[in-house]
Amino acid sequence: MVGVGAREAIVADRRITGLSHEVIAALVTEVGPVWQARHEARLSDRPHRRAIGAGARYKLVFVDRLLATLAHVRHGVTHDVLAC
Repeated sequence: MVGVGAREAIVADRRITGLSHEVIAALVTEVGPVWQARHEARLSDRPHRRAIGAGARYKLVFVDRLLATLAHVRHGVTHDVLAC
């Protein structure tokens, strides 16, 4: 997971995402609930071999995924660069 300080630095530096922090906050507010609902629906639709909620957790929360996507779209960087 991205540290809070790193996340704030990414949001504050417009060169990384190309968007202001107000626009990023609006995206989180608008897209976040839709992503969460789709994620939960996808989990409930497939057959389970384990109890719901068991297994590995995502390493990136939604906000971190959004920031990585914005950086990828803006700069076309590889997944290896995003991982760093």
